[in-house]
Amino acid sequence: MGKKVLITGATGMVGGLVLLECLANSEIESVTSIVRRASGINHEKLIEVIHNDFTDYSAIKVHFMGVDIVYFCIGVYTGAVARDEFRKITVDYIVEFAKMLKGKSPEATFCFLSGAGADPKEKSRMMFAKAKGVAENFLIKQNFGALYIFRPAYIYPVTPRVEPNFSYRLSRKLYPVLKALMPDSVIASEQLANAIFKSGINGAFKTILENADIKKIR
Repeated sequence: MGKKVLITGATGMVGGLVLLECLANSEIESVTSIVRRASGINHEKLIEVIHNDFTDYSAIKVHFMGVDIVYFCIGVYTGAVARDEFRKITVDYIVEFAKMLKGKSPEATFCFLSGAGADPKEKSRMMFAKAKGVAENFLIKQNFGALYIFRPAYIYPVTPRVEPNFSYRLSRKLYPVLKALMPDSVIASEQLANAIFKSGINGAFKTILENADIKKIR
């Protein structure tokens, strides 16, 4: 029997690449993708579940049963939404998802896309760092079959896109320089997605993977 995958954030930059890796891999039998809108991808392995309330998964709990690997790739840029909404997306979504998964597939391997600077002490004044720290700590306490937390630094979008703010537009232009001078401060979207995917399939050498650790996964 092949592996059953559950993925969120598959319409996003990194999640979309992880989804494609899953669909192309012979070890994966089925992929259930929880999305707000259809991706437009048609594949015999893919089951898309349109769902609007990511703080309540009770209506779709059947899809959490018998899961082998989870790829949780939902995220939002700081400043893109109000503070309360940011906290809801970054913390509440993952907490409710993890609770449902723990009840239905407690031995699943859980791959969580976090971010560089996440504060495990939950005391940072930076909204992103504190919220990601809260989310990571909650996942660690669930004691899933395996847990891998990915903390990428700047993610270079291999596929061109409209950048969300000036900082990202500048980082994109400076990427060749940053890659040469500070390689551990950047990672290409395809390399990140591949590392996340492979960790779900094969495991990784530690639970919390900083940017430099992620780039070691082949």
